Amino acid sequence: MYNYQNLLVSIEAKIATVTVNRPKVLNALNKDTLLEIKAAFTTLATDPSVKVIILTGSGEKAFVAGADIAFMQPLNAIEGYEFGRLGQEAFMAIEACPKPVIAAINGFALGGGQEICMACDLRIAADNAKFGQPEINLGIIPGFAGTQRLTRLVGKTAAKYIIYTGEMFGAEEAYRLGLLNKVVPLANLMAEANAVAQKIAGKGAVSLKIAKSAIDIGIETDFNTGSIHEAELFGLCFATADQKEGMQAFLEKRKAEFIDR
Repeated sequence: MYNYQNLLVSIEAKIATVTVNRPKVLNALNKDTLLEIKAAFTTLATDPSVKVIILTGSGEKAFVAGADIAFMQPLNAIEGYEFGRLGQEAFMAIEACPKPVIAAINGFALGGGQEICMACDLRIAADNAKFGQPEINLGIIPGFAGTQRLTRLVGKTAAKYIIYTGEMFGAEEAYRLGLLNKVVPLANLMAEANAVAQKIAGKGAVSLKIAKSAIDIGIETDFNTGSIHEAELFGLCFATADQKEGMQAFLEKRKAEFIDR
């Protein structure tokens, strides 16, 4: 097991919770934290005891306030490139994880903090959460694939406004833009994230993995190619025990008991 210094990782009832645990710096992302995030999601991706993952931040002020500016300030161009690539690789480990990942956003999600939550499948935010890509105010741009994911999520025009102005905006605006699935009171955030995780954990792991693949690959290709890929994956479902159980349970008017095969 990886010896995490900047993360808390727990598993209960098929749900893993990964907490970025650097509250003194509002959970800012430095090199070591990014390496741990990459390691955690790579490990959880193959852990048979885990079906859903929740990602959150320690404390009530910040989910992830951004990349660690004190760490970045002295970097040269080559070091900046390497740090950007590390962030991209860490967040790709989240996005490529075959299991659904839910971001429970409990405060500031700025810069790298907004970028990491965009790598998650679902995003639930507390009503006090704040979002933005303020990198332009530091003389840089989003470097952890933020220009790519934000544009895909909210469209080119909105993404350019957010990145060009560096403005911070609240949870309701993030919801309006399509960045969030839900906004809830801070006191209810983890309960809501766990409720959604439990609902998803009750589904078959194989069909969840296949559905994620169909969506993520399909969005990156043309409609016809994505549809063919979907049909192939749809056919694969019929080779699973969960498909037989799910349809038999429906016909027998009972709850399906999936075995994740």
